[in-house]
Amino acid sequence: MSNKAKVQPVPVASEHTPLKARKVSFDWADTPLHWVPGDPFTTHTINVLHLLLPAGERWFVHVYRQILPYIHDPKLREDVIGFIGQEATHAQAHSTVLDHLKSQGLDPAPYTEQVDWMFERLLGDHTAPPFARRWWLLERVAIIAAIEHYTAVLGQWVLDAEALDRKGADPTMLDLLRWHGAEEVEHRSVAFEVFMHLDDDYKKRVRTWATAFSALVWLWQRGVRFFMTNDPTVLSGDARWKDFFQRARGGLLPSAGAILGAAPRYLRRSYHPSQEGSTERAVAYLAASPAARAHAEGDA
Repeated sequence: MSNKAKVQPVPVASEHTPLKARKVSFDWADTPLHWVPGDPFTTHTINVLHLLLPAGERWFVHVYRQILPYIHDPKLREDVIGFIGQEATHAQAHSTVLDHLKSQGLDPAPYTEQVDWMFERLLGDHTAPPFARRWWLLERVAIIAAIEHYTAVLGQWVLDAEALDRKGADPTMLDLLRWHGAEEVEHRSVAFEVFMHLDDDYKKRVRTWATAFSALVWLWQRGVRFFMTNDPTVLSGDARWKDFFQRARGGLLPSAGAILGAAPRYLRRSYHPSQEGSTERAVAYLAASPAARAHAEGDA
């Protein structure tokens, strides 16, 4: 028998904050189709979030409501309830962007119908036979933990992406992205802690990371191509990797290095999400977000 002690993730206690769903609403009346001026490629690369998140966040909520009875740690249970509230609000907010895109002649339905099928059927409750239902529930918990690692990485990126401001990106869209990104950073530890609480299978962490990462890359590049092909104002619908690398060098998109570099961190046995990202930065933005402040002042 090995005498090596099992390496345990070490959370940073100061990065924890109580979670709450914040009421928000966004008025898209003045937001142009290309909300990054003169740059449909950057606009649509980020717009893929709106294709994936409504169905994806609803799926998170559905799975987490099922696992609540298995969570016996009171603090973690409280965090999960806050997480569910935030994710449900994210799904609703991004759905409004889909309606806005349709009103501007870019109907996302052909793509979102496929995404809905993936989350509701392929990753739904009845994919596994009855005797494997608990295994399938824990498998999805692990997949969500891997996805949440990347949503937190992207959340921190958009909070710091000053190049978008310099480019003149639409302030309402930036507020949506940064409000959402800040809450992803704020609750970045919850999904991982749920996985560790219920399973803590390192091989499963590796396997489900590979599944989630591969699916995200595939879905994202397909989404960009869908938008570029169907945008009624774009003459050439090409979506090229060199365009991605060029925008990333200018700070308009996250770099390939940042995305790929997030993998070995997640796969460290000692990894804990609180070890990266800044809760202080996230909470500061949430206190200043025009959409969040408008509702907070209205409720006061």
